[in-house]
Amino acid sequence: MPRSSRSPSAKGGQVTLATVARRAGVSPQTVSNAINSPDMLRPETLERVSRVIEEMGYRPSRAAQTLRTRSSRLIGYGVQPVPASSPVLDRFLHALSQAADDAGYRILLFACPPGLPTLEGYEELLDQHEVDGFVLSGTERDDPRQAWLAKRGVPFVGFGRMWSGRKIGDWVDVDGASGTDAAVEHLVARGHREIAFLGWERGSSGAGDDRAEGWQRAMRRHGLPTRGRRGQTVNDIDAARAAVKPLLDAGATAVVTASDMLALGCYQALRERGATPGRDVAVVGFDDSPTAEILFPALASVAQPLEDVGRECVRLLLARIAAPDAAPERLLLEPSLVVRDSVRPPDGGDAAAGDLPK
Repeated sequence: MPRSSRSPSAKGGQVTLATVARRAGVSPQTVSNAINSPDMLRPETLERVSRVIEEMGYRPSRAAQTLRTRSSRLIGYGVQPVPASSPVLDRFLHALSQAADDAGYRILLFACPPGLPTLEGYEELLDQHEVDGFVLSGTERDDPRQAWLAKRGVPFVGFGRMWSGRKIGDWVDVDGASGTDAAVEHLVARGHREIAFLGWERGSSGAGDDRAEGWQRAMRRHGLPTRGRRGQTVNDIDAARAAVKPLLDAGATAVVTASDMLALGCYQALRERGATPGRDVAVVGFDDSPTAEILFPALASVAQPLEDVGRECVRLLLARIAAPDAAPERLLLEPSLVVRDSVRPPDGGDAAAGDLPK
């Protein structure tokens, strides 16, 4: 939008697109659409904005108008340095790129600093008018990006919920609680009762807490105790190996984990004890990373429908670009449990193979 465009008001001040938006009670993007793409707005919205533009004497500069009406057909996506990347995000990016390409768009990657999400990179791209919108991933409770982009009328969609509970923007997410619930259901059906959960530290991740909630929900539904059966750690193999030991000492016959990385730590801890994953203690991962299938024994894991996530993110973003004032849309997609040899019954019987949707 032509954020730098200004016109002198009748009182000698400067009228900007933002002041027009505030007076009309709409977003700056809606004012921009009223000027550049009026057919995108509802008639009553266009009439209200046009009236305020006329009353305030706002006149956008021709150069700014040209910049905004020339769509770049680029979608911005911030990526963190390689050490923070994961097979899940790599697969999601591939699915996102394919979906964007099918819609005639391209994904423009830019670097983001490691750690919690920041605005670094987003401001620069907007200043250069290089993207039509953004796809966000790695959303967290204190994520500043959604509110910042929404305030500026910039289209965006999140791969991940607004964990703070605020109703901002469109998002697509995977129901992690449903995935761990399905894992417990499968283990209970195979005779397990001492089912532990190894996840991330409470409150450190909305997705992590969601996955823990699914395990707890299923355990309570079956009347199984959860006290002393939940371990927490960072997403690291060595840390997971240490964190799972108290759960194994307490007699767990199965461990559901919040990630395949944590499941690998369980494998190492079991082998240090001379035990075999699957035969002695069942282990379930989450994300169904490429490693899961080639481990020995092959790791059962909850798979996310990343191709569907990529397609829906592009669909929602393009819909938001076309209709900035439409009601937000949120989609929660179902994962599936991929059953492999790491989930044998407590008596060591044979495990079934194949996919088991919830």
